[in-house]
Amino acid sequence: MNNWMEHPMLQKMDPAKLELIRTAATKTNGKSGNDLAPILLALITNANKKGIRFSPDEISLILELLKEGKSKEEQMQIDKTVRMASSLLKNRK
Repeated sequence: MNNWMEHPMLQKMDPAKLELIRTAATKTNGKSGNDLAPILLALITNANKKGIRFSPDEISLILELLKEGKSKEEQMQIDKTVRMASSLLKNRK
């Protein structure tokens, strides 16, 4: 994640959301696609516990930042993991 904190969309984001993203970024540094799933789920869960909801655009941005610098295979694994996590979260509602 090269200079990801300088992304224009992050400049307008709620500071509480930014802090959660920073924490997740620290935990995901150097991790592969498979290892990202629990971290992403923890990010969403922690946000929900604090009453914070990420918009679809914010989630897309976070995923793009996580995929930055990863191989095509790892990017595909991240996408697959996100689809599985989304299904699980929808089933819980």
